[in-house]
Amino acid sequence: MTTESKDVLGVEFYDDDDENEDAQKDMYFTFQVGDEEYGVDISCVLEVAGLQKITEVPDMPGFVKGVINLRGQVIPVIDVRLRFKMAPMEYNDRTCILVVTIREMFVGLIVDQVRDVVHIKEENVEPPPRMSNKPGSRYIKGLGKLEEEVKILLDLQKLLYDEELEKIESAVE
Repeated sequence: MTTESKDVLGVEFYDDDDENEDAQKDMYFTFQVGDEEYGVDISCVLEVAGLQKITEVPDMPGFVKGVINLRGQVIPVIDVRLRFKMAPMEYNDRTCILVVTIREMFVGLIVDQVRDVVHIKEENVEPPPRMSNKPGSRYIKGLGKLEEEVKILLDLQKLLYDEELEKIESAVE
């Protein structure tokens, strides 16, 4: 039974709604960065926003492009290509901002393009490959097998180190 609803950035969320949780189980929102498709747990996704004016904030990590004003809410924006140490790419009409929650904070992720919402059963998710202690391997949750494709599933809660998150939070306040 629903106990409370919240309207966050135009999206309604329900606490303690078992039915809603079951519907979202094993559901991933997928997007493309470079040649790869990535997926994030759909429960972390608030909305997809078009690219808009980004206000630069000084003294931020290089992958933090700045902040946007989304319906009165200041949202920090991260370029996923830069976070993944990929070559920068000029933004185009498919580039968009995926607004997600990372440790109870709204964050915009600039992605090359959004793809789909897919259902990947837990038994079709392989653990991430062992890539020693490379920084990028910490935020890979697993590899989701979907027919002939593989989606790289990310753990958004590990996308930012504590120090990076603190720096971004202080810039937004």
